[in-house]
Amino acid sequence: MKNILVVDDDSSMRNLLVDYLSQNAFGAKAVENSQQLTWQMAAQEADLVIVDLNLRQEDGLQIVRNLSTKSDIPIIIISGDRLDEADKVIGFELGASDYIAKPFSLMEFLARVKVAMREKPERKGSAPNKIFTFDNWRVNTRHRRLTDPSGETIKLTASEFNLLMAFLNAPRQILSREQLLLATRMYDQEIYDRSVDVLILRLRRKLEQSLSTPKYIRTERGAGYIFEADVVVENPRVRLQ
Repeated sequence: MKNILVVDDDSSMRNLLVDYLSQNAFGAKAVENSQQLTWQMAAQEADLVIVDLNLRQEDGLQIVRNLSTKSDIPIIIISGDRLDEADKVIGFELGASDYIAKPFSLMEFLARVKVAMREKPERKGSAPNKIFTFDNWRVNTRHRRLTDPSGETIKLTASEFNLLMAFLNAPRQILSREQLLLATRMYDQEIYDRSVDVLILRLRRKLEQSLSTPKYIRTERGAGYIFEADVVVENPRVRLQ
């Protein structure tokens, strides 16, 4: 059973979401603030966190920022009044998987929860393993791990990793926003063109030395993006027992 945590200081909304998620075979619990969230996550691992931005005592975006820097757990933002494009862009940039405006139907809410949780694939022992390298960067597909030329592991969210893999599978080819939306599995959610640009910015911050003159991810105006690097793919041999 997948465990979902709801962060909302509105008791009626907390109870509504927890009851509905529980009815649909999820383990759901709710907390009122970041302190309770920390305690609950220490007691039980979560597979998804839902954060309401409209908290009276805290900024929900700060909770999203703290979560995304510590783990790759999918995060869904819900909001009733912070619906400007700027808030959405900031939410995605901080690591949110989705942004749902109130009021919303429970059926749509459930569909978006399922999409967000599909972003983080289940690891299987038989999963194929490939090693992608470019300029001494290294990507291990089985462990979904990126290491820089010094050997340090660079943390990526599920969507960031999927975006990087789209580029590595098609180096030096122009990829449209539509292709990247499909590759990052955001197409099942509300179509939000800026989400690709925000995701590109997040990935650039982890790969590039200079955001003003990116070396790897180049913008092709009016067409999309292109990954400018020679990519080598290895298929490590599997040891037979």
